[in-house]
Amino acid sequence: MATANEADKKQKGLTKEEINAMEEYLKEKNLKANSEGAVLAAIAKMKEPDRSMAKRIHSIVKASAPDLSPRTWYGMPAYAKGDKVICFFQAAGKFKARYGTLGFSDNANLDQGNMWPASYAVMKLTPEEEKRIADLVKRAVS
Repeated sequence: MATANEADKKQKGLTKEEINAMEEYLKEKNLKANSEGAVLAAIAKMKEPDRSMAKRIHSIVKASAPDLSPRTWYGMPAYAKGDKVICFFQAAGKFKARYGTLGFSDNANLDQGNMWPASYAVMKLTPEEEKRIADLVKRAVS
């Protein structure tokens, strides 16, 4: 049986990190933080190795899909076509995860039959992963 303290924790629902992400999202909606400066500022706040990966992913996305607009999304670097987010990078530190995530929204053209990956764990970027990211981003905006 759960103690009163454990029950209180379960009833709260969202973690501190999730609440922070929602607050960032609401701030973005109100301030329209849709700029490369906002993305670079979000990246600068990250700890290593997330920061280095986010910088590299930012460069890869810009080179692979120059028509995408950098913006933040829940405080994460994201890239949009018009007002629709296509892809984003979620730092491992954002939710105390073991790895960062390169994610694609349902607006990305990655459909492949009845099932396909919509996010990828990123532990390290080698030339092989960088090429795969570039290919995925190009396909996502095609």
